[in-house]
Formats: sequence, structure tokens, C-alpha cells
Amino acid sequence: MTSKMTMVGKTGISKTGAAWLVCAALALTGCGTGFGQNEMDAETRRQLEEAGALAPRDRNTIWDLFRDNDNPNVTVEVNRYLWNASLEILDFMPIEAADPFSGVISFGYGTPPGGGTAYRATVFVTDPALEARSLRVALQSRGGAVSRETARQIEDAILTRARQLRIRDGRL
Repeated sequence: MTSKMTMVGKTGISKTGAAWLVCAALALTGCGTGFGQNEMDAETRRQLEEAGALAPRDRNTIWDLFRDNDNPNVTVEVNRYLWNASLEILDFMPIEAADPFSGVISFGYGTPPGGGTAYRATVFVTDPALEARSLRVALQSRGGAVSRETARQIEDAILTRARQLRIRDGRL
């Protein structure tokens, strides 16, 4: 008696069976169900991404986990000059929360010297580079959101102070 099945190694799987097994495994890797992920509604995610508080979701398959992945527990992605300048420029506001590992500083309502309007702010230091793209400021008054120009003036003041701190350290 002759067997039509060709044995591969000692496993007893035919070449055809092995090919089907590989094809099935490849087909299943593209199927993502989101099982085990903490899902938030789409509107909340969009708002957090626009504010810069949440990175856009760029991982769709299991293979994306192995691409250019830095360990967030080891690397700190915050520029210390921007962090310290934010604390100095907005020192008239009470600090409600600060996380130097994620780069978020949340300030409570405070009135600037010589001003009459109380503001609160959230500062996002998003990159280790001392550049404008590394800083985001969300500013709000008791009456609601403030103009983008006002928030930009605060960002400019923080960037200017950060550059002064860097020059003072002599590392320019």
C-alpha cells in the first residue's frame, strides 16, 4: 500500500495541509476585533486627538506592535525647558495636576497680574525637542473658550522663556 500523503518531518502534516494552515493563519491576522481594548466613543477620541492629548490610533493589526515601538516606561518624551517655562509663565494659576511622563500640566482658574479675567489652562508638552510643535496650550476663561490668538500668545511666552532657560544653562 502506498500513501498519497507526503509526510513533513515527524508531525504527520501534509504539504497541502501545511499550506492551508499558513494561509488560514495569515488570513486571521488581518481580522481585528478590538477584543480586550478599552474603547471610548468616537467623538471623545476625536476631541482628545484634536487637542493633542491623545495620539492618533495607528495600530490596526498585531504586526503593528512590532514596528518602531519605544517603551513608554523607559523613555521620557518631555522637554524640560518647556516644562519649567510653562510652570514659570503660568505661575499665577494653581496647579491641579502635573504628569512629567506624559507631559500634561493642568492648571486651575487664576487671574494674571494686571488682568481682570480668570483663566485656566492645560499644557501639553508633546516632544523632547525645543520647538513650537512640541507645545500645545488649551486656554479657557469662565465665559468659555478663548480666542486662538490668546492661546498662541501664551505659547509664545512659554517658548521664549524656554529658550532663555536653555541659553542660561549654556547648552545652546
